[in-house]
Amino acid sequence: MRADRLVATLLLLQSRKRVTAADVAAELEVSVRTARRDLEALSAAGIPVHPQQGRGGGWELVGGARTDLSGLTADEARTLFMVAGPEAAATPELKAALRKLVRALPEPFRASAEQAASSVVVDPDAWGRNRRARRPPLLDTLQSAVAAGRQVELGYADRTGRPSIRIVSPLGLAQKGTVWYLVANTDAGQRTFRVGRVTSVQPLEAPVQRPAGFDLEAAWQQIVANVDELRSPHRVEALADPQAVHILQWMFDRQLQVGETGADGRVTVTIGCQSVERCAAEIAGLGARLVVVAPPEARAQLARLAKDLGEIYAER
Repeated sequence: MRADRLVATLLLLQSRKRVTAADVAAELEVSVRTARRDLEALSAAGIPVHPQQGRGGGWELVGGARTDLSGLTADEARTLFMVAGPEAAATPELKAALRKLVRALPEPFRASAEQAASSVVVDPDAWGRNRRARRPPLLDTLQSAVAAGRQVELGYADRTGRPSIRIVSPLGLAQKGTVWYLVANTDAGQRTFRVGRVTSVQPLEAPVQRPAGFDLEAAWQQIVANVDELRSPHRVEALADPQAVHILQWMFDRQLQVGETGADGRVTVTIGCQSVERCAAEIAGLGARLVVVAPPEARAQLARLAKDLGEIYAER
């Protein structure tokens, strides 16, 4: 995974005076293009990794950090963990690599580096079918504020475009599909802000007010559960042919719960939806492959649709 490679690339730069993208590619068993992209990512993130042009050129870890990771500044160390952190829970190998990197840092930097590593959650399941989104322009500024543990004055526009300015304590960032969200503590309690709607970020000196026992991963799971409930307040229960279950999974994704298979081979399913009428319209095309059991309103809506379609398409 990329975060694993970023840490390995930095350690490789630390152990050698200079490397080329080809050197990194051979060492990490990736393509030269991938190695070059990783080196550029480290440099763009603020790590002191710089290309040297000309004959005998390559990439160097400069600023006194070539032989000792303690040569990284506090901001550079936090930035590295922000780059690697989103995937830190994915593999035991990456966790081990990050622990080794933390031990290589001087004591004053360790707490902030560990904080940065746990301040981002990546949730690959998008709400809806989002297109590839652009990286929000103020994401890096918010990442720095989260890692630094400082409050910010946040400019924000809600979904209607109405602007507001408030003081918030950034607790972490979450990437849901391709969309970024800020989880923050406010005077009104914990709130979630879509980073793409953030209009300004002014760092403050006051430290973040963090709720006791706060865990970003657990908090994000609760946020997702709450949003899913708001997006799908109604439930339709049905019996589905096994072949129809895959279609339902494609149609409803997280809003579909698959239950047990009955003696007749049909599968119990529960569909979450914004309205019973909309759900009935979406599943009507499955015909006899899906039999709705409840609620009665869904069965009645399907009966009306069947009657209307029968009147239109019946042979004359």
